[in-house]
Amino acid sequence: MQRKILEEIILKQGERKSLAHITDTDSGDEFIFTRSSKTSYPELDKEIIDCLRFDRSKRVQIDNKNFFIDVYNPPLKLLIIGAVHIAQHLINFANNLNFECILIDPREGFANKERFADVKIYNNWPDEVLPKLEIDERTAIVTLTHDPKIDDVALDYVLDKSCFYIGSLGSKKTHNARIERLSKKHSKKKLAAIRGPIGLDIGARSPAEIALSIVSQIISELRL
Repeated sequence: MQRKILEEIILKQGERKSLAHITDTDSGDEFIFTRSSKTSYPELDKEIIDCLRFDRSKRVQIDNKNFFIDVYNPPLKLLIIGAVHIAQHLINFANNLNFECILIDPREGFANKERFADVKIYNNWPDEVLPKLEIDERTAIVTLTHDPKIDDVALDYVLDKSCFYIGSLGSKKTHNARIERLSKKHSKKKLAAIRGPIGLDIGARSPAEIALSIVSQIISELRL
């Protein structure tokens, strides 16, 4: 790998940018590909985008030329608003899937190390914390408190960001009321990004089952 290529990879990783290092294994030529890049081979572009989406590196042959696609994606991040029982199970699932989990809840009686030992906790209001965090296309966020004073503040902020997943706990009635409140500031197109009621419809009832439905929907949004 050329030094300038390595330096660019390090720089992009520091900026939490997804990229792929492409090598023409016949000639030895190499270059960096980002999501906004294009090559002379549309089929190669598609293969690279698929590799970025699925976090996998592989060798491909395009027009009798051989390329190796080496993917460098930043770590996945999950922002959880609300230290409820569902959050405990959701964090366990997400940790096992290599997400960086961050829990935000101003209520210290709920969000504390006794209940959540394996996650970074912010006992602040979402609008105090979220601007300090890097929120990008590798970030998912879920709101779980059922309290508009907390959940709506978080949604209001992230709707203008590039999260790949936004989900909010609550019934259809609760979600419709939420959309009505947020529609005063956000368009229907933006509000359509909120998954509510949250999670895949698997008939979940217990906190663990609901957490499973949520993480399943997150992975579905990421990969499909």
